[in-house]
This record gives sequence, structure tokens and C-alpha cells, in this order.
Amino acid sequence: MLGDHCVIGPNSHVVGAQISDEVFIATGAAVFHGAEIGRGSEVRINGTVHLRTRLEPGSTVPIGWIAVGDPAQILPPDQHEAIWSLQQPLDFPGFVYGVDRTQPDVMKSITARLSGAFGVHKAENGKMS
Repeated sequence: MLGDHCVIGPNSHVVGAQISDEVFIATGAAVFHGAEIGRGSEVRINGTVHLRTRLEPGSTVPIGWIAVGDPAQILPPDQHEAIWSLQQPLDFPGFVYGVDRTQPDVMKSITARLSGAFGVHKAENGKMS
């Protein structure tokens, strides 16, 4: 869902998120599945709002920083361990792909699901490239 009076900059990635009114998503920013961005918030250049993360209205994710959690904690990119400790329980592979991260060959399962999903479009143009 995309609210009113929003700007999403070039080379940004927004998927499966709820964006409230008057939100600015800058160039190169990424907003992932299940994220909720409150009214009047900004995700600045190359900022990231991770999956299942909730930004309160009027929040700012600084240039290159990462928001993660509900409510969001906003951390600089050099805080990998702190980010991962918040991000891991959000379960990206399970939430997005329905795949258990601990199973063997997790990437094979994810790519097989994606190939199957995209394969349904094969007949749309009559050929597969």
C-alpha cells in the first residue's frame, strides 16, 4: 500500500510494504516485505527498512543506515552484529519464501520456488528466453 503525496526515488526497492502518507523514499533505498513506514517519515539515500520493521511517524533513516525491528531500531551499517541480532528472528526466508533457514539446501528451495512462480509467465509471450 502506498499513501498519498509520497516520493520514491530512482533505483529504490519497495516490496510488500505499507507506506503511509507524505513519505520520502530516497534514491537507492530498500524497503522490504511487511515493513510499515509511518506518515511523514524519510528513508534517505541507500537507507534500508528491513522486513517486518515498523517506523513510527516522522522517523528518519539516515543515509546508508538500517532500520530493523518493531518498533524500529535505526543503526549505522558498521553495527553488523547488532543489526543481525535484531534481524535474524524476523526470519526473512520463512516470512518471504516459506522456507526454514535451518533446512539443508535452503537456497535450492528458494530458487526452485522462484523459478516455479516466474515460470507461470512463460506462456505470456509464447517463448522462454
